[in-house]
Amino acid sequence: METKRLVNRPKTKPASIGDKTFDLVNCIILVAVLFLTAYPLYYVLNASVSDPFKVYAGETMLYPVGFSWSGYGRIFQDPMIVKGYMNSMVYTIAGTIVSVLLTCVSGYALSKRTLPGRRWIMIFLLFTMYFNGGLIPTYLTVRNVGLFNTMWALIIPNAISVYNLIIARTFFESNIPDSLTEAASIDGSSNIGTMVRIVMPLSTPIIAVMIVFYAVGLWNNWFDALIYTTKSNMAPLQLVLRSILIKSQASSDMMTGMDANYAEKQKATEMIKFASIVVASVPMLIVYPFVQKYFSKGIMIGAIKG
Repeated sequence: METKRLVNRPKTKPASIGDKTFDLVNCIILVAVLFLTAYPLYYVLNASVSDPFKVYAGETMLYPVGFSWSGYGRIFQDPMIVKGYMNSMVYTIAGTIVSVLLTCVSGYALSKRTLPGRRWIMIFLLFTMYFNGGLIPTYLTVRNVGLFNTMWALIIPNAISVYNLIIARTFFESNIPDSLTEAASIDGSSNIGTMVRIVMPLSTPIIAVMIVFYAVGLWNNWFDALIYTTKSNMAPLQLVLRSILIKSQASSDMMTGMDANYAEKQKATEMIKFASIVVASVPMLIVYPFVQKYFSKGIMIGAIKG
């Protein structure tokens, strides 16, 4: 009986030539995309530990040449590097928490069709995506409300991105049925209680997307710190690296072309450029894999419905 059952089991249909060709083409395309995405970072990593003259000669395309840690050594010799790292961590973590919280609360409220003036609120928000007051009015506002030379000047003015808000609103509209929130309301749950106990646990993908978007933006933000702060001990990492690079470049430019030290100064400047890119990129590269599994799902679900 067992033998008969095995004999009657349907056989798996072998893949056709078309299927094999399709899979092969897909693999080739994906490998090409991976190469185009990963190689620039690999190249910068090679260049940061190579002789700059070898880099410009095109000899570091595959592996480092003239290996040296001097670029990183010159960066970490500056005592402000550690302080800049700490500042960037504080600004990024605090700013991400504030931005994600405000975006999720606003997106959830705007996803409710019963919200009075919902359409006009969205029109007003969309208007700000294309038109803004400009740098000088924003600077005057930040100074007049007492945010100048505080960490909040780097967080509050850009706390909500309208683009991210639209994605969050669409996610809530598409994935949180009204019947669920109505049932919670009948059971006596308040709006805040419903959001905290029911909506947020079901919104992990979109929260992960918001965390990535806001964290990357805050981590790379240096211009706001340049404009709204004058205290050197408040400078984020990117601003500190910029200062180191400018000092190194200025030191190199002040040397005459006939000076024997000019080549070494120029070499150090180039190594600092590549090392700065790596130093500023590593934290985000470490964080991204932990939220990547939610990222694709969240961004797609939040964008499929207008």
